[in-house]
Amino acid sequence: MSVNLPPLRPVLNFDPELLLRAQPVRVVFFDVDGVLTDGGLYFGESGEALKRFHTLDGHGIKLLQRAGITPAVVSGRDSLALRARLSALGVRHTRFGTEDKRPAAEAILAELGLDWSAAAAMGDDWPDLPMLRRVAFACVPPTAHPEVLALAHHVTQRLPGAGAVRELCDLLLVARGAYAVELEAAAR
Repeated sequence: MSVNLPPLRPVLNFDPELLLRAQPVRVVFFDVDGVLTDGGLYFGESGEALKRFHTLDGHGIKLLQRAGITPAVVSGRDSLALRARLSALGVRHTRFGTEDKRPAAEAILAELGLDWSAAAAMGDDWPDLPMLRRVAFACVPPTAHPEVLALAHHVTQRLPGAGAVRELCDLLLVARGAYAVELEAAAR
């Protein structure tokens, strides 16, 4: 038996000026520690780095890709756990173990044929400042350093490693006009 269901009405509500600023975004640079994770550093008995990622954030990254927005990761650290998670999400544009994030991000922009005006970034600390100062849309979690918070166009309500990335992804999907379509497709 088929049931006629009314369309879902999205409950997210972002400031129209914020959405307008986010419309040109075609690539998003994510920091890892303090953005994709809670910022804590965990080490196993043999010294290997362990990371905890949230599934909400991972699904948001997949939704970005479906909407034609490229996720990229620029991190000062490297770990097998990080590489495994990004591989599982299909994130292909990555730079690991880089202290200077600006040239790493610029190399990814060049690979994609884009410039800073088509980019967003999400970071939480001083190493992220060079990216956050240049992008069209700067987003930070609420736990970011005060100097980083001062540059943000949007401060997430969700915490890092617990949906902050998803909040940015949702905002970008709404700005792109893809959010309602994806929501309805998920609810079928």
